[in-house]
Amino acid sequence: MFEIECPYCGRRDGSEFSYAGEAHISRPSGDEEISDEAWAGFVFMCRNIKGVQAERWVHSAGCRRFFNMLRNTATDQILAVYKMGEEPPEVEKQPLPSPSGESLGSGNDAVQVMGKGET
Repeated sequence: MFEIECPYCGRRDGSEFSYAGEAHISRPSGDEEISDEAWAGFVFMCRNIKGVQAERWVHSAGCRRFFNMLRNTATDQILAVYKMGEEPPEVEKQPLPSPSGESLGSGNDAVQVMGKGET
């Protein structure tokens, strides 16, 4: 069972929560003129890195409050949970294994080779 520690309600089943995008990205205010291209960039473009990423979550089947989480996307390990407006806590640098424990992870060999100009 996947559990998440809500900073307001405590530990709950992961099915009560919804992912709400990358954390620490400011939404454009309604006062600004923003192009469709810029709005699409805000809505759809995120870093989506393999490793530790700051994410925004909402306790949709509980208190319905938003909070932030530091999660290792390669292992699904939750490293920290903190309230909106707080700075992310310092966490230990995480290795990049895949969920199955591979040292380089899925597809990293191909990326490394391609990055050196080889195919």
